[in-house]
Amino acid sequence: MKPLILLADDNEEILEFLEHELNEKYTVIKALNGREALELLNIHAVQLLISDVMMPVMDGFELCRLIKTNFEYSHIPVILLTAKNTLQSKIEGLELGADAYIEKPFSPEYLQVQIANLLSNRNKIKEYFASSPLVHIKSIAYSKADELFLEKINDCIVKNMEDADLDVEKLAKFMNMSKPTLYRKIKSLSDLSPNELINITRLKKAAELLAEGKYKIYEVADMAGFGSQTHFGRSFHKQFGMTPTEYLASKEAEKNK
Repeated sequence: MKPLILLADDNEEILEFLEHELNEKYTVIKALNGREALELLNIHAVQLLISDVMMPVMDGFELCRLIKTNFEYSHIPVILLTAKNTLQSKIEGLELGADAYIEKPFSPEYLQVQIANLLSNRNKIKEYFASSPLVHIKSIAYSKADELFLEKINDCIVKNMEDADLDVEKLAKFMNMSKPTLYRKIKSLSDLSPNELINITRLKKAAELLAEGKYKIYEVADMAGFGSQTHFGRSFHKQFGMTPTEYLASKEAEKNK
């Protein structure tokens, strides 16, 4: 599936031009002002927003501020487009949390590179988190709100880790969130479903316990909520590309260096 990009600009010709430039690589939806853009964010799982600064009803600065301070949308990268080329205007946009600031007129190739870099960097961070045993979940946060959310969800999973039946329903109750909101936020931040995130959090905690060197593998499997050592071993290998035994050996080798 193509990444979904939301364009916000009160100039319909610019919207058409941008859509034409982007629709080969991305799915594009359009809004004529900030308020329309916010309404679309409520309906669609947008992966990146490109907004003009000067718009009626709600301008790009206010739209960016609302996105970056709203828990549900704060992870979405924002590119601001503007004819204002003053330094103060750039500073204002970046202070509001914009991820990039592009002056009009701009080269479509330059915009394409900015979009690709923002999306690619985020994907690399997500992949690194998922494949590295000891990298903390907050490494994939894009804002303070996201960091607090991820720390809370991590603590919640770890606290209930021995419950083999821990699932999205229980997690939503613990987090005091609706299932759809929890699902959408986790998916947007990590590219994982809540159940996949629960599994990875168990495995990362298990890696932490193994690295301490105080427990046997079967004890860690039990502490992390896996039904058996065999199931734990398979899951660990699939996630991190090595067995728990190999991981233990690598940690021992590091200590003996």
